Amino acid sequence: MITEIGIIAGEIWHYLEKHNIVLLEDLVEGIKRPRDLVLMSLGWLSREGHVLVDDTTLNYKICLRE
Repeated sequence: MITEIGIIAGEIWHYLEKHNIVLLEDLVEGIKRPRDLVLMSLGWLSREGHVLVDDTTLNYKICLRE
């Protein structure tokens, strides 16, 4: 499972490079992966300091850290 989480993290990275800031729901729909795995992958990217997650709205906004 850790391999799949890593692969999805890479897909998220590429998606964010193309789309800048996205809502969590749009990200899940955009990469067509299970929501649970997307959340695990985002946690990984966040822990490593690669993404920023804005939780000030009802739906999380996500972008790559510059």
